[in-house]
Amino acid sequence: MTKNVGGIDRIIRIVVGAALIAAAATGTVGLWGYIGVVPLLTGLMGWCPPYALLGFSTCSVKK
Repeated sequence: MTKNVGGIDRIIRIVVGAALIAAAATGTVGLWGYIGVVPLLTGLMGWCPPYALLGFSTCSVKK
């Protein structure tokens, strides 16, 4: 698995994922908030399966 999620994309995924999980844990939103696990994990791993399938990458190009 080569990384296909770049810096800003990773930060946004981690923040949104953590916020959704926190909102679900505090009861602010329903159980659907735990879907935040998906962006949190893809942000932490730096790899996104749909990006890989579509050949898309937000990582900077290495020369």
